[in-house]
Amino acid sequence: QVQLEESGGGLVQPGGSLRLSCVVSGSAFSANAISWFRQAPGKLREFVASILSSGATTYADSVKGRFTISRENAKNTVSLQMDSLKVEDTAVYYCRIRATNYWGQGTQVTVSS
Repeated sequence: QVQLEESGGGLVQPGGSLRLSCVVSGSAFSANAISWFRQAPGKLREFVASILSSGATTYADSVKGRFTISRENAKNTVSLQMDSLKVEDTAVYYCRIRATNYWGQGTQVTVSS
């Protein structure tokens, strides 16, 4: 059974940093591309970043230069380092095995002073 579990969310002030983690079990992790999405209250879920098995990365324009996605295949983990956080980054963040319906349960990120 494929499972994804996010962690690392919390409350942070504008300009601060958080690091999210997504641990994947039950799949050939190293062969899969993993994506991060987020959903703010009243808004549609949107793409944030993805990383291919090769390590190639893609970012949404809204987070480019502030967020960094990385993977550690030995630990079946993808991380999202979020720096220079803004109030508008507030959302529930989800990881997903790209092009599948396998999602994690989400982790809340709140950016507020």
